[in-house]
Amino acid sequence: MSENHNEVEQAQEENRLIAERRAKLTAIREKRNAFPNHFRREDYAQRLQDELSEKGKEELEVLGRQASIAGRIMAKRGPFMVLQDMTGRIQVYVDKKLLPAELIEEIKTWDIGDIISASGPVHKSGKGDLYVNMTETSLLTKSLRPLPDKFHGLTDQETRYRQRYVDLIMNETSRRTFAIRSKMISSIRNFLQQKDFVEVETPMMQVIPGGASARPFVTHHNALSMDMYLRIAPELYLKRLVVGGIERVFEINRNFRNEGLSTRHNPEFTMIEFYQAYADYKDMMDLTEAMLRNTAEEVLGTTTITYQGSEYDFGKPFTRLSVFDSVLQYNPDITAEQLSDMAQATEIAVKLGVKVKDTWGLGKIQIEIFEETVE
Repeated sequence: MSENHNEVEQAQEENRLIAERRAKLTAIREKRNAFPNHFRREDYAQRLQDELSEKGKEELEVLGRQASIAGRIMAKRGPFMVLQDMTGRIQVYVDKKLLPAELIEEIKTWDIGDIISASGPVHKSGKGDLYVNMTETSLLTKSLRPLPDKFHGLTDQETRYRQRYVDLIMNETSRRTFAIRSKMISSIRNFLQQKDFVEVETPMMQVIPGGASARPFVTHHNALSMDMYLRIAPELYLKRLVVGGIERVFEINRNFRNEGLSTRHNPEFTMIEFYQAYADYKDMMDLTEAMLRNTAEEVLGTTTITYQGSEYDFGKPFTRLSVFDSVLQYNPDITAEQLSDMAQATEIAVKLGVKVKDTWGLGKIQIEIFEETVE
């Protein structure tokens, strides 16, 4: 009961804050355009930090570096406000000597979450933090909804996934993940293009979904009066392009599989597939290993990566095992004879919780054991 009561109180408090902010927005609209578009940003927070953070307080005052930034107010500390843009954070200073009295009064009504512009010289505080001493500032966008508690951040997993934009505002790790993903895709694309691979886009709506084993999404093409399927893989069309003479081809694009749903499994996802003529699977292993190593170096500046508490060095040669050998290596209680025998392999799979189908062959059962115990 107490938990429900707290939720009701939180909802009421949020509604009150939204009402207050809407009233502020109405007051702004009565005076001027509430969403001005006159400002043009010239600087970014992190770039200013990189450029100027090593300079001393007196050196900055002599330098007089002018900056013009924009961002979301993330904190208010007396006359200082912390602004966040797409690159990082920097402080701005409300100097009553430099700003009109009317603007000073308006600034007092600005809330955490509002988006503002700020222009002026860059200085350094007594604590060593950079700040823009504002000679000009304006409210660009009023935030009507309050941000999550600044001390605890956004920790609810469901909210983080359902409201990704709030997650990005509050969590630097999430913003970094987006940036790294973008750089990864660019690095992979450049790597393959430098090796004479041609990037293509193949149909996402297909008459026969193929190239993988998964349940497809069904849609209907009105003009052709026929059902079609969102692709589960680009494989078949890429292979046709190889037949047509594009001997090295790749695609980075979306695929759709009408399967389970979780925080680690999305029915709509990005996949890369690449095909090369006059090569075998060993050549593709070499290519994949070199590509991942190059991507790690380009994007992160190192080949050593920590993931879920374990360290992986992409600079070292990759271990290469068959499915069969890997099952034996990671399951010392399973023998080669058992894994090679249909009845015994089936018994092992069932003990692992695999729902074995009558249509499966030995290879499929070995794959299921691999996925349960090795992958």
